[in-house]
Amino acid sequence: MGNQARVADGVTVFSTSTRNFNNRMGKGAQVYLGSAELAAVCAVLGKIPTLEEYRAIVTQKIDPFAADLYRYLNFDQIPNFEDEGRVIPLDEMPRIEDILGMPTASRR
Repeated sequence: MGNQARVADGVTVFSTSTRNFNNRMGKGAQVYLGSAELAAVCAVLGKIPTLEEYRAIVTQKIDPFAADLYRYLNFDQIPNFEDEGRVIPLDEMPRIEDILGMPTASRR
């Protein structure tokens, strides 16, 4: 579920979004918050799993890839990584009017 999606009234859904307060996703909807791993298991089963179903699928489908899935992202080890954003001089900044093709007040 995305942050803007709405569901039918009174249903039970699963979401990875923390914006799931009462009635946010649907009138009377029960929204369960969970991890990306749980979302994957829900997608495989088409329902919220039991603990046993969750553990079985995680053991088979997720754990074998744990070394890649849960590794720290070492951005500083990527070639050409820049630790800070590039500073663009003001006179080189693109103008929103030019991007959108809109006339400016001074050009009217």
